[in-house]
Amino acid sequence: MDRLANTVRPYAWGSTTLIPELLGTAPTGEPQAEMWMGAHPGAPSRLDRGAGEQALSVAIDAAPEAELGAAAVRKFGPRLPFLLKLLAAGSPLSLQVHPNLAQAKEGYADEEHRAVPIDAPHRNYKDANHKPELICALTPFDGLCGFRAPDAAAEFLARLDVDSLKPYVDLLHAHPEEAALREVLTAVLAADPAEMAATVTEAAAAAERLGGDYTPYVSIAHHYPGDPGVIAAMLLNYVQLQPGEALFLGAGVPHAYLNGLGVEIMANSDNVLRCGLTPKHVDVPELLRVVRFEATEPGVLRPEASPSGEELYDTPVDEFRLSRYSLAAGGAPRDLTAPVPQILLCTAGTPYANDFALTPGTSVFVPAGEKAELSGTGTVFRATVKA
Repeated sequence: MDRLANTVRPYAWGSTTLIPELLGTAPTGEPQAEMWMGAHPGAPSRLDRGAGEQALSVAIDAAPEAELGAAAVRKFGPRLPFLLKLLAAGSPLSLQVHPNLAQAKEGYADEEHRAVPIDAPHRNYKDANHKPELICALTPFDGLCGFRAPDAAAEFLARLDVDSLKPYVDLLHAHPEEAALREVLTAVLAADPAEMAATVTEAAAAAERLGGDYTPYVSIAHHYPGDPGVIAAMLLNYVQLQPGEALFLGAGVPHAYLNGLGVEIMANSDNVLRCGLTPKHVDVPELLRVVRFEATEPGVLRPEASPSGEELYDTPVDEFRLSRYSLAAGGAPRDLTAPVPQILLCTAGTPYANDFALTPGTSVFVPAGEKAELSGTGTVFRATVKA
């Protein structure tokens, strides 16, 4: 078992306080958006086994089966298949979707063939993997997830009583679900920028007058004035998570996180296609190829408890498995030994992982087959793969 040193990424949308409050450190005044735990090449965790600090990815490359287990290597190759994060949103993230595995492989191969530099701002595919993800709230957490039904989206826009939104209302009423959602999102993203900026300004003012369900969109418009993503966001379901609740986001589902602190786990990928709420590149044709134009209810997940004390957030993917342990004083130690790799993250209290004393925000890597035992008091999230 290895204590991990992890990188905190200072994206502009990050909260200045949420991660420092969890870690018990003083805020720097700069945004602290994500703390990455894993072996992603963008910011691999680091460990020290007595010969100096090295990246977790380097340790895995040196002995994949010893670190990951033979079954995980056979299924996913010689790499850790998941990435665990603390995510702290102080303002809305970009409105985005992720490709499925086939789309990611095709898109990556195409950009490699065209020799698009991997760090080019207009590059869509950083790797050939998909990026299903799960976010579990540690604080009250607000987000957008999946399309509203077209009739509901039409009613939501119509109540703003903005003339330039009325064509979108008519489109939402005039077509079957998939065609209606596709046509409206396409029209919003293809609109004249100056005309759309005026529409967003007028819609934001109307939303402020109406209040209630429109309040989150006032904040979004404040952070991204004139951005077409503000209107696109109004097509989506607004969801509020309470601590312990989670959302699973599959391929093609448009979403955005708005504010709050959570534990996020995903397949080990950085592929994002943006719809708006960002100054970054928006590739409209590729986005429209990837989006699933279907109305969905944001299914809030709650953990399923087992007799062992493990509380599992069940998802339909194999690359990751997230669960939680709530440890009480005087409780028996919990044996977590498994034939797959694990990362254990403390979010509350002072538990122990074997002999390691954990505090909120600290994490350890457990190689496949190594003994792993939790004791003490506190909350620990367990990230691994499906055995």
